[in-house]
Amino acid sequence: MLQTLFTIARRHLIGRRRQTLTTVIGVAVSTMVLITTISLTRGLLDSFIETIVNVAPHSTLKGEKTDPVPVNVLALSQPETASFVVDNIEKLEREEVRNYRQVLSLLASPVYKGEVLAASPFVASQVMAVKGNRNEPILLKGVDIDRENVITGISGKLTSGDVGLFAKTANGLLVGRTVAREMNLQLNDEVTLIPASGKSRQCKVSGIFFSGVNAIDNSVYASLKLGQIVEGMAADRVSGIALKVRYPLENGDLNRELQEVTGYRCVTWQEENAGVLSLFRRIGTIVFSLVAFVGVVSGFGVANILVTTVFEKSRDIAIMKSFGFSASQLVAMFVLEGFIVGLIGALLGGLLAIGSIHIFASIPIESSQGPLTKSGFSMSTNPLYFFYVIGTTVFISTFAAYFPSARAAKLDPVQVLRDSSL
Repeated sequence: MLQTLFTIARRHLIGRRRQTLTTVIGVAVSTMVLITTISLTRGLLDSFIETIVNVAPHSTLKGEKTDPVPVNVLALSQPETASFVVDNIEKLEREEVRNYRQVLSLLASPVYKGEVLAASPFVASQVMAVKGNRNEPILLKGVDIDRENVITGISGKLTSGDVGLFAKTANGLLVGRTVAREMNLQLNDEVTLIPASGKSRQCKVSGIFFSGVNAIDNSVYASLKLGQIVEGMAADRVSGIALKVRYPLENGDLNRELQEVTGYRCVTWQEENAGVLSLFRRIGTIVFSLVAFVGVVSGFGVANILVTTVFEKSRDIAIMKSFGFSASQLVAMFVLEGFIVGLIGALLGGLLAIGSIHIFASIPIESSQGPLTKSGFSMSTNPLYFFYVIGTTVFISTFAAYFPSARAAKLDPVQVLRDSSL
């Protein structure tokens, strides 16, 4: 019986070739667009996470104490007492990690050796860079280049110059490509750094790097000593310590432990990029809503062709019922037609999506995609997205076929045949 129903369903669809082909193409195009859109959004997120994990620190110990002096002294354990401070106006202490070498020794101890793979102290300063009549506010980051290279792999991202030249050059700079383009900097150019306080410094460009992360490419690296001098820090103090850990995607417990042990706030890369990750989640929600909406539209197309088929084949349906076809068998026949149309259209859309994904990924155009700069589009080829969209499309097409099939099952064969003979 199933073979008979399949044969009749196939003849119904072939009998209306133009309408069937139009519906199949509509389902295929919607499937292709949905898979390509999901691939683009998820590809951008995956690329961002991969780039951040490979380039940026996994965690950062910041010079922010975790046990600050309470501001609201009236909310202490003894509400009947109060403290007042009179004529005690002092300059706020700068946030810095003191005796950072002791912290580095702790991180290198056997307790954390298996968890913390690398640690790099740094000094961050906002300075003005001047070359001729060009000037740009930049983030100057003083680092130990050998330690920093383990975390960011900066030596492999240099487009000109090298790390050895940077280490040998007094007041040498590694300049991000964005800064280099804005200030028209080349290798060995002289740049004047003007800090917020203190005297200006004459520096030389020892290398230009490109990481693909816009925030990093908009900064400049200097030696740790130069960073301390520019910021006016003592030799045993830094702004923070960047960490590379063994499990960057599951580093919450380690961060909390380091925060308790060191007394300094420890921030994960997820917390540093919470705004960007939240934006990606919102985009993902919008895309999946689009999947559902366009899938429903495709279902209306399938339902439309079957409604027309029921209307035109009313006499044939009546004859089938008079030959003993039950209402459930007629429902199964039209549901099978919806399934066939949805399956063919979805599979064709999947094939078209593979082609569109490869086309977008191979476009040789450098573009700034949110926080990243890449050549071409970051596309994800995760097969789960194909299965999800194709499965959803087939389900909606099959479900949409139920309504016209239910109408066909309710036809009275005697009334249909009598009316058709008039």
